[in-house]
Amino acid sequence: MTFTKRLAISALALASVFALSACTDSGAGAPSAAPVAEAPEFAAGTTMAKLSEAGKITIGTKFDQPLFGLKGPDGTPVGFDVEIGKLVAAKLGIKPENIQWVETVSANREPFIQNGQVDLVVATYTINDARKLVVDFAGPYYQAGQDLLVLAGNKEKITGPEDLAGKAVCTVSGSTSEKNIAAYTTNVLATDTYSNCLGPLRSGEVAAVTTDNVILAGLADQNKDEFEVVDKPFTKEPYGIGLKKDDAEFRTFINDVLEESFDDGSWAAAWKATAGKVLDTPTPPAVNRY
Repeated sequence: MTFTKRLAISALALASVFALSACTDSGAGAPSAAPVAEAPEFAAGTTMAKLSEAGKITIGTKFDQPLFGLKGPDGTPVGFDVEIGKLVAAKLGIKPENIQWVETVSANREPFIQNGQVDLVVATYTINDARKLVVDFAGPYYQAGQDLLVLAGNKEKITGPEDLAGKAVCTVSGSTSEKNIAAYTTNVLATDTYSNCLGPLRSGEVAAVTTDNVILAGLADQNKDEFEVVDKPFTKEPYGIGLKKDDAEFRTFINDVLEESFDDGSWAAAWKATAGKVLDTPTPPAVNRY
């Protein structure tokens, strides 16, 4: 995957981070890559039937992740995760304008699902065993890898996490990245959003920011000529769609939607309309039918 391919995205450059509890309807933004199903039928009592009959769905996503989930200047989140959410909603017969988007940061994704504050979470959400104890996942729909963001020019010659010994690094509290980087350094500045790591990196308070490579690529593209991605991923991060624990029928439905989108081109179209403006189009991962 190439991180040097650049294309200006003016909407991203104007975006800002909003409060944790903020939410918005998706009346604007990128058009969904899939048509909305007309009068779909589902077994009575299933989550699919309830959402389809209600004609609306609440989806948690990031609001500060360029390319994947970023709140645009019109108040609507845009990005690949947002488009994946729209694909699922479309198969339920729910129009994009009837999706309520709720900001979910790394630390509150599981509680929001467990408490019913959201129906789904599509938020650069790595599937792992610890999280599967409390929520279920459909997918993966994308596989990323943890990497490092440094100042342009990389004067400290950081080529991987092994070079961080004795150096400070910034990441997000409650993220998989925070747990992974602890194996290389204990000097970790943990904040609530990755955008809040950019100031410490600019000032020299930290030597690097670490999270998934695609997130870092979006931050670098949004702040041209300031930062660069080391481009040496050192983990595998399968992104999944989080949902309530033990809702096997809903998980199967979402997996079916994802696999269909891989085959009919709507997944690739969603990528090209968002992250594909900066990154090459990858091969879809195999869905895990656990």
